[in-house]
Amino acid sequence: MSWIVLIISGVLEAVWATALGKSEGLTRLWPSVIFGVGLILSMLGLAFAMRDIATGTAYAVWVGIGATLTVIWAMITGDTEISWLRILLLMGLVGCIVGLKLIGPGHE
Repeated sequence: MSWIVLIISGVLEAVWATALGKSEGLTRLWPSVIFGVGLILSMLGLAFAMRDIATGTAYAVWVGIGATLTVIWAMITGDTEISWLRILLLMGLVGCIVGLKLIGPGHE
């Protein structure tokens, strides 16, 4: 259950990061509201997941998911250039996230 919550929290990190960028310094109402709600839910989920998952692993997975999805969304919407190098680096990041899950707590 903790891993599912952590993944959802990582997705919410991408939501609040994107909303923060669209809020123009927290001056636009709806992006600012989405930022605040997303931030709170994401942090609560991370805190919940860290009860069962080591802090370093949980944080790295959370940030990795959020960063990856934020960049993918920016490429889809045209805010960031799509390049093969960028895609390759994102695949490497995802591979590292999966690796942290696979090595499990006995290898920390």
